Amino acid sequence: MTVPCEAGAGLLNCYRFHSVQSVGGSVIKQLRDWVDAQDLDGELADWISRPSVSRTGEGMAEAAAHGLRLLRASGLQAREVETGGWPALVGTADGAGPHVLIYGHYDVQPAGPLELWTTPPFVPSIRNGRMYGRGTGDNKGQHLAQLLGLRALRDLTGGFPCRVTVLLDGEEEIGSPNLAAAVRQVEQPDLVIWSDGPVHESGRACVVLGVRGILMFELRARGANRPLHSGNWGGVAPNPAWALVQLLATMRSADGTVTVSGFADDVAPLTDGQRAALEDLPVDVAGTLEAIGAAGMEPPAGLGFHERLATPTLTVNSLSCEDAGDHRAVIPDVAVARCEARLVGGQTPDQVADAIRRHVARFAPDVEFLPGAAMAPSTTLPETPYTATILQAVEDELGQRPLLVPSLGGSLPMAVLSDGLSCPCYGVPLANADEANHAPDENLDLDRFRRGIVAAATIQLALAAHS
Repeated sequence: MTVPCEAGAGLLNCYRFHSVQSVGGSVIKQLRDWVDAQDLDGELADWISRPSVSRTGEGMAEAAAHGLRLLRASGLQAREVETGGWPALVGTADGAGPHVLIYGHYDVQPAGPLELWTTPPFVPSIRNGRMYGRGTGDNKGQHLAQLLGLRALRDLTGGFPCRVTVLLDGEEEIGSPNLAAAVRQVEQPDLVIWSDGPVHESGRACVVLGVRGILMFELRARGANRPLHSGNWGGVAPNPAWALVQLLATMRSADGTVTVSGFADDVAPLTDGQRAALEDLPVDVAGTLEAIGAAGMEPPAGLGFHERLATPTLTVNSLSCEDAGDHRAVIPDVAVARCEARLVGGQTPDQVADAIRRHVARFAPDVEFLPGAAMAPSTTLPETPYTATILQAVEDELGQRPLLVPSLGGSLPMAVLSDGLSCPCYGVPLANADEANHAPDENLDLDRFRRGIVAAATIQLALAAHS
């Protein structure tokens, strides 16, 4: 039975005592025994050994076929969903509880430099309790844990406690350009659960409520029709590098305030529950800064470490002139700034792009503004109905209170789900903090993988009890 909690800071402690009836220890023991009796490491290795690089197309068709087999092996009705790009994979099953959509992605990053891998990226190997290979943590191991949690429930109970839809995206690593087309072909869920990214750097489990969005863009200033000798032409030929630097100086003040009109006008203020959750997150600020060789945090002053990761930013990623890298004594003909804006609730990529476009037109009309890749932000509030239930379920499995993370600093395509389906989204990362996703020697701690299977099943049971 659910007992209501007061909104705000009280929720963080209230869920531990009142939110749901905890999943019993005997049930969790049965789930753990089921995990111990299966060759699940072998099943993970088989999945990792099948390349699925959406950027190049390597192995995508074969991986999609295998993904459908995994869905069916977990008791789901499975089908490919055409999107206009690489297909999405959808599995469904009936249950008495709320309709839960589980999101993951079956595509992976390219391997990168092979010489930097200890063992080949698509030949999984186990060393010191970890499986190494491209896709272990991002995202095959994590969505496989969700699928195996469903399979355990089916084997142990003969069915599923909740109605389930599993959606495996085939294009997450290229920005999920066609995810909305797949989402339109699934039935409306009550909530979404996704497992991606690592647990907290301290090793503590997390429940993540949102992600920042992103707008990438380029500012390109042009001078003469070719590079010119800086002695012969200095003071005569226009220098696009100075034009670009002066434009950038109008976009953010020295104290860190973004001065682009309309950039953050509609940003939703943090709720009491969000602020309480941010303040509850552990961090050693001095140690973190020392580890990256920084003397202090970026302006503005007065913001907490984690609050900074839940607010919008305007960042210059690189400044360069098209001089072929030889840095001659010339006045350049082209200067380029590659930038990004990280977005939060109330902002959209189109709205922010329009604000920046207007700003450039006002202060430097000869500079070209070129918008690039974008994702909208996603926000689920701590006060939403299922938050306490999911927190309790994760604690039941781990025996330790998980951290509640209002927003990841990075970006994922969750807004397509949270906004497109108008339902709350909950992230339950299952990978180790040092998973090396997107990098050589990507890996997944196998103990976390096995515990993640039990946690996934426990969440389903808790959600059914919630209803």
